[in-house]
Amino acid sequence: MRRNRLTFEVCIDSPAGLDACAGLVDRIELCSALELGGLTPDPGLIALAAQSDLPSHVMIRPRAGDFCYDAAETQAMCASIHAVKEAGLAGVVIGARQGDVLDLKTLSTLMRAADGLEVTLHRVIDLLPDPIAAMEQAITLGINRILTSGGAPKAIDGLAQIARLHSAADGRIEIMAGSGVSVSNLTEIAEMTGITSFHSSCAKDMPVAANLHQFGFAKTQRVTDRATVSAFREKLDQLMARD
Repeated sequence: MRRNRLTFEVCIDSPAGLDACAGLVDRIELCSALELGGLTPDPGLIALAAQSDLPSHVMIRPRAGDFCYDAAETQAMCASIHAVKEAGLAGVVIGARQGDVLDLKTLSTLMRAADGLEVTLHRVIDLLPDPIAAMEQAITLGINRILTSGGAPKAIDGLAQIARLHSAADGRIEIMAGSGVSVSNLTEIAEMTGITSFHSSCAKDMPVAANLHQFGFAKTQRVTDRATVSAFREKLDQLMARD
């Protein structure tokens, strides 16, 4: 039986990432500070993304940490969402929690600000003890997609939970696997979970000059690699073509 369309999102945090993904991916997750799991990108990167043919979804996360936000941070996130709208981009990536559950008050506020945009719930769900309940709440909120590693640091170690979410979703919301998804494990993730949507950085490590590290200007450097993006796209096409 031939597979349905498999979709492929790449998270990037630099202008070079847009060039590396051109013509190969279905969607961009636009961030800054990928080493922290992604924060809201700067206006310059948003402006460049607006000139690209690639649909871009912008991470709305004002700081690193616990995903528990106060009123001022919520106001800042709403302002970022309005900036995404003004730039004409396709969507946003949001998430907020209150203890061990989703923060429905904050998420409702963000969803009102995001009216007209496509919305992804990010990996805050991987910190919650009842992801199925969180998924049902995301559906009620009108969220389009959930990015998850199945409650594990890497998706390859959370396959059972990803599969449960996909089965429970039953087409009502898209479940997308992310964190450590690569060409080498893509087939296993697809076959073990049944999902059709994948998220990857497709990045490679680059050497950092000793003086940059010494002065604290750079600890590591990872860049989106077009060859890796192309290989990921090719592997997806092979999976779709396979009987």
